[in-house]
Amino acid sequence: MNQKLTDALTGAFDFHTTAELLSFDFVRQAIIAAALLGLLAGAIGPLIVNRQMSFAVHGTSELSLTGAAAALLVGVGVGTGAIVGSVIAAVMFGLLGSKARERDSVIAVVMSFGLGLSVLFLWLGPSRAGSKFSLLTGQVVSVGNGGLTSLTLCTIGVLAVLAFIYRPLLFASTDPQVALARGVPVRALSVVFAVLLGVTAAFGVQIVGALLVLSLLITPAAAAAQLTAAPLRATALSILFAEIAAVGGILLSLAPGVPVSTFITAISFAIYLICRLAAKPLRTARRGARSPARENPVGTG
Repeated sequence: MNQKLTDALTGAFDFHTTAELLSFDFVRQAIIAAALLGLLAGAIGPLIVNRQMSFAVHGTSELSLTGAAAALLVGVGVGTGAIVGSVIAAVMFGLLGSKARERDSVIAVVMSFGLGLSVLFLWLGPSRAGSKFSLLTGQVVSVGNGGLTSLTLCTIGVLAVLAFIYRPLLFASTDPQVALARGVPVRALSVVFAVLLGVTAAFGVQIVGALLVLSLLITPAAAAAQLTAAPLRATALSILFAEIAAVGGILLSLAPGVPVSTFITAISFAIYLICRLAAKPLRTARRGARSPARENPVGTG
């Protein structure tokens, strides 16, 4: 086995070094930031899965890279650029891809153009390799007080809006045609949800990077969907799984100094596999619990 990989795996369980690092303010800030992102991602993830927008998340996170690269070029905050890029991309996806049959093609067209701009902006920008690399893989330890405050306000705002529109949004996500016939503003809800998704993806990019933001926005929700179809229960499980992946990923990455996204994606994937393996026995048990009722219906001897 590669020595560097061996050292990284060994260092992940070096609890003494991890405990020492936890005494630093920037490490504690990083853990709080990861916990907030886990809460955001876990809450919004089941709706993304329900609306079949996983590819849109990928496109939004990639285009947050375009905004961040543009910000790096003009010398403004990379986080601000990532948020602007994500929101613009998400709104474009929401407006142009409102019909399911054309959503994937719209995302692919816009994303390819945006990634082309990203390459141009990164080439034109200052040659700070570390900054460019962190746009792809994340840099949670550089969140700082300002970034943590922004993430806290963002979390409160997104969750408040999500709570306000949750019922009609869930209805529109489950059966958009019937929701439209009942007077639910399906298109407006799609745009609002796209903005929420864009803001969440932008903050996710700063922690896990543009390449791996799916590991927090999609994988925990997909794992929860294996265990339950109840919306609120799925959301609670999704938040739990996202928190375990986000916070656990940071704790394991501290001692070896490995990019945090490596452990976050590994934990998320492990949770998904466990849930997938557990899903079939759970479904079998539920069917077994219901079968006596079918065999002895009410009113029979």
